[in-house]
Amino acid sequence: MKNFASFWRRYTWVNRLIILIIIVLVYAWALQGLKVDLALLKDSWPYVTDFVTRLWPPNFDVLDVAIERLIETIQMSLWGTTIGAIISLPVAIFSARNLAPSWLRFWANFLQNAVRSIPSIVLGLLFVAATGLGAPAGTLALGIYTVGYLGKFYQEAIEAVDQRSIESLQVAGASWLQIAQYGILPQVMPLGLGYTLYMFEYNIRAASVLGVVGAGGIGFELVNYIRGFEYNKATTMMLVLLVVVTAIDALSSKLRQRLEAM
Repeated sequence: MKNFASFWRRYTWVNRLIILIIIVLVYAWALQGLKVDLALLKDSWPYVTDFVTRLWPPNFDVLDVAIERLIETIQMSLWGTTIGAIISLPVAIFSARNLAPSWLRFWANFLQNAVRSIPSIVLGLLFVAATGLGAPAGTLALGIYTVGYLGKFYQEAIEAVDQRSIESLQVAGASWLQIAQYGILPQVMPLGLGYTLYMFEYNIRAASVLGVVGAGGIGFELVNYIRGFEYNKATTMMLVLLVVVTAIDALSSKLRQRLEAM
């Protein structure tokens, strides 16, 4: 055993070579499973070009509709992110290994995994069936969808806190709730707010996808225009969404940098 260990320490390049071979084999296996038809891709270029040319030039006659639907999308994202963040906080606390007992962590992590395994479109269909077409269904779908990711982000932030502060509170006789309130939250708050801003930005994009199932927002109009072969109007919707998402991304990035600096 000692000779075997010394061999690996002496010839580290062998270890790296084996890892590289494994990575190449994994990617080759994945590529084989995709069954990519290069000939089909080559023949499909005229169809792709035809579709792209139909998108241009944009029809700005629907700009007022685009802005109206975009405002609705932002409202959906704002409320959906807020609902998800409120639910995610206790879920994250219950799933953190430095706060919760093992049996509680199991069920909290199971809940997060279950929510993440459900596509946002399925959640949209579920709430469309419950509340009907429109923004309320999309807002609820975004709220539940957010829990699966913000809960995990918050959990990682909680588990990364300085353990000494928790131990000091435990020695002082603090309760579990007091440890979470005074030892955990002050440390994770800046990082948690940064994650929340990122999720808000992401939910604006996700809200546009939920329009496919009639869950309101700019995506609803976008899908209707594409189904009606009104590609120029669809382009206007996408351009408006691009401008707003870019602006929100720049703003949230600056806010996250300030929060992380805290």
